[in-house]
Amino acid sequence: MIDRPSPKGKRVSLFVTCMVDMLSPQTGMSVVAVLEHLGLTVDFPAGQTCCGQPAFNSGYRDEARQVARHFIETFREAKVIVTPSGSCAAMVRHEYPHLFANEPALLAEAERLASITWEFSEFIVDGLGITDLHGRLPERQTAVCHHACHGLRLLHLKNAAETLLENTENVTLQPWDNSEICCGFGGLFAVKMADVSGAMLHKKLTHIADSGADCVVTGDISCLMHMNGGLEKQGKRPSVRHIADVLAEGIQQKRE
Repeated sequence: MIDRPSPKGKRVSLFVTCMVDMLSPQTGMSVVAVLEHLGLTVDFPAGQTCCGQPAFNSGYRDEARQVARHFIETFREAKVIVTPSGSCAAMVRHEYPHLFANEPALLAEAERLASITWEFSEFIVDGLGITDLHGRLPERQTAVCHHACHGLRLLHLKNAAETLLENTENVTLQPWDNSEICCGFGGLFAVKMADVSGAMLHKKLTHIADSGADCVVTGDISCLMHMNGGLEKQGKRPSVRHIADVLAEGIQQKRE
């Protein structure tokens, strides 16, 4: 077990992740808006690329190690790392120490980075001890949470996101028996086993429709993309949102 020092009062380095950078840069901006709203200083190490998870999950450990070395070098000066992705946070925290188990010089730094890396909602609630951002959405809406697999099962993320949503005005968070059921994305799983992934997605979308909620809130862009893509193919309005975007809208609305 790696000790996790308190992140309070420290500069935050944003690890935006590949998918946020390429598919939803606004979410990265939302993360910064929320953190700066909390009075934090945020920097963005420009050399960042990938955490190495796609190669790692495919069994290409040497290639994953090469990408991880670059990550370690890029974030070497970081005091706290925050990322809007449970899966990427899990990669750094759980797998980096294993990747460098036979490289003592890099192992120490991998363990240090593992100890200071936080998923976005986890950082706010568990790291900073903040449960209410005093935000308000412009219109009343009901929401359900989708807890992405890596964050839920490796980082035990769940309560933080729900707490922040419950304390946002004009959001009614509904209990949902299907919050922990996989959407079918699973990274490369969706490519290698497309039929199974599609069947899982179809089941998830049925659960979303049955919930009657106005929106689904999640903490991983991959799940968001997968579910919104499925909804669009069904001719329905994309209604899955990243929690950072919801919270950023809430604090902006409150200011106005």
